[in-house]
Amino acid sequence: METIHGADCWKIGNELVTLAVTREGAHMAPVVFRLGEREVSPYSLSPWKPDEVDSELPVLLKVLRGDFFCLPFGPQDDGPPHGDPANGEWTEVEVADDRLVLTMDCSDSGAKLERELKLKSGETAIYYEVRISGLEGDWSYGNHPIIDFSSLGDGEGFLSVSTFRWGSVYPGVFSDPEKNEFQTLEANGEFVDLQEVPLADGGFTDVSRFPSRSGFEDLVMMVNDAATDEQPFAWSAAVLDGYVWFSLKDPADFPSTLFWLSNGGRKDGPWSGKHVGRVGIEEVCSHFCDRVDDSRVSELPAEGIPTTRRFQAEETKSLRIVQAVAGVPEKFGRVASICPDGPGKVVITSESGLTVDAAVDWEYAIFKDQS
Repeated sequence: METIHGADCWKIGNELVTLAVTREGAHMAPVVFRLGEREVSPYSLSPWKPDEVDSELPVLLKVLRGDFFCLPFGPQDDGPPHGDPANGEWTEVEVADDRLVLTMDCSDSGAKLERELKLKSGETAIYYEVRISGLEGDWSYGNHPIIDFSSLGDGEGFLSVSTFRWGSVYPGVFSDPEKNEFQTLEANGEFVDLQEVPLADGGFTDVSRFPSRSGFEDLVMMVNDAATDEQPFAWSAAVLDGYVWFSLKDPADFPSTLFWLSNGGRKDGPWSGKHVGRVGIEEVCSHFCDRVDDSRVSELPAEGIPTTRRFQAEETKSLRIVQAVAGVPEKFGRVASICPDGPGKVVITSESGLTVDAAVDWEYAIFKDQS
């Protein structure tokens, strides 16, 4: 156990990746990837440490960083925001050089969770699994990576997702001026292209370029197309300074992607306008970031969008995601596609037609084992 950015953490690593996971909330960051002679660290660390903010805040906000698992996804009346998994204390089951297994009994949902993170030699990838048992009923959930664009100039980074059948700005007030928060996108504004998202004051903006819209916090959701034989996984991608971070998932498990576009729009503590240039690229089964009760009675205008999943206490459900990085050439630009290229490799193609290969076991993300 090591104290990193004010929080007790486990660490694992291999020749290409090292990562830290907090004991409280199991937030994963920092993560350092080695790309040739270069090291990159895409996951955010909050611009505060736990002991620098109000001690009454939820653990989620005190340790906020990197990637964490949420069950339920969003606020709740009788528990912390995003649930015990993002706030409570995890217990180690196994800590190896390249594998970490943690467990938690959740008092708010009744679930027993086992979270596994593992690395593979020769790959700049993280293999992430949550096994859920003891949970009964319809529940929202999601994973919550936060990527740090703050070192880039305005609009120098690129965001993209695989094809989606419905996209919308958050339908209510995401950032409340009465709480000293500010948003700029049109509430409930639907879109078919991330480069043309409606603004509250009229016109459109390109949310695929980031950092942008300084002084605002906004949320958009994209409902991914179903998997096919040719495209067996859904993906999200962020192109930063000479490299791409990407995640692969089964859209049957995580039907939607949220972009939390955080660029200084929350002025009160702990944010104090300092949380800038960050994007939550969140893979979810949820009604935006609303309470699980709202997700259970979702009234999204597009039909057949799952916002909860039915769990049975006697069953174990496995949720998997792969997150990885790869170097890209200058002027690579926005990712247009990520496709399998045989077992153990994907091809990432930009809108400019440039391509890069990445060694990654994409089949891990779509493997089904519900025993």
